[in-house]
Amino acid sequence: MPARIDLYRSSFDDRERQIARMGAFTVSGFRYDSGIEALRIRNARGEIIVLPFKGQQIWRAAFDGRDLTMKSMFDEPVDTQVYLETYGAFMIHCGLTGVGAPGPADSHPLHGELPNAPFQTAWLEFDEAGERLTVGGTYRYTVAFSTNYLATASIGLGADSALIDVSLSVENLKQTPMDLMYLAHANFRPVDHGELHYTANYDAGSVRVRRSVPAHISPKPDYMDFIAKLAEDPLPHHRLDPALAFDPEVVFSIDMLADDDGLAHAMQRHPDGTADYIGYRPSQAPLCTRWICRTPDQDGLGFAFPSTSEVEGYTAEKAKGHGVELAGGGVWRIDIRMGLLTGAEADGVEADIARVRAAAS
Repeated sequence: MPARIDLYRSSFDDRERQIARMGAFTVSGFRYDSGIEALRIRNARGEIIVLPFKGQQIWRAAFDGRDLTMKSMFDEPVDTQVYLETYGAFMIHCGLTGVGAPGPADSHPLHGELPNAPFQTAWLEFDEAGERLTVGGTYRYTVAFSTNYLATASIGLGADSALIDVSLSVENLKQTPMDLMYLAHANFRPVDHGELHYTANYDAGSVRVRRSVPAHISPKPDYMDFIAKLAEDPLPHHRLDPALAFDPEVVFSIDMLADDDGLAHAMQRHPDGTADYIGYRPSQAPLCTRWICRTPDQDGLGFAFPSTSEVEGYTAEKAKGHGVELAGGGVWRIDIRMGLLTGAEADGVEADIARVRAAAS
């Protein structure tokens, strides 16, 4: 029978304390100096730090001696719901009333209300064999005359695995439809001369660079020339040459292809043969966003953000026909796998990607 431990904010304090131990797993809890509650979850391969009551973010992920998380200016999470005032987590749920930068007609914040949402419940669960651990939690968001939903998040990790299973389900508690927009902001650390491989056609029609400049960034003089070149041919960005101008950021929208099992795959292949990996079902999130930011202060690679829409804000995305119309009482769900692949595992995924691309050509 699985073992479940309910978590409470009052159980966390400034001193890190062990909460549970089973097999290869050790779980401890603590508060950052900012007051944010955190879980450190260790297995045989490494550890993740989860913020159970703050968006169920994965703040850090490290496996096989390597920190997978982007470099940012934040050493710890900040007690705020403003997106850019607490930044740099490994994995952030974005949405749900809008994603991306809000336009003039939008009322949602940058990337919506979900990234730093104050989850009302959280828990740990071990399977009967002690081979799998899950962190879960719920967040109910209600605005009179507008929105009423329940989001249930989960983060699963195997005892000897460097791959994390992230899921989110959303139940529309209204009797009328709701518009839902979602993006999974998984922020890996880019490596110089890393190579991007993914199940898509590598042409400008399938890999589209964003031409607009959102208000929160200030591009350098040569930025738009670089964007114009990528708009004609996206191939140069597949190798992360440190000389490329990913400053402050470059964003792509990608039409991902699925394999025979319905899965899309993407990875950053490191020079040592290992890889960072994302896998998901386009049937759940039909679009893919790619974000690359390489500056002296922030170094991040979101090589595949499963998403229901692009990142121009609710009004613009609604006009494009993007997003999900979730019926009253309906449930929407997404399941994503992310983390680190060994060299042998990466060889297998690269071969799968090549097969999918060849079949589509």
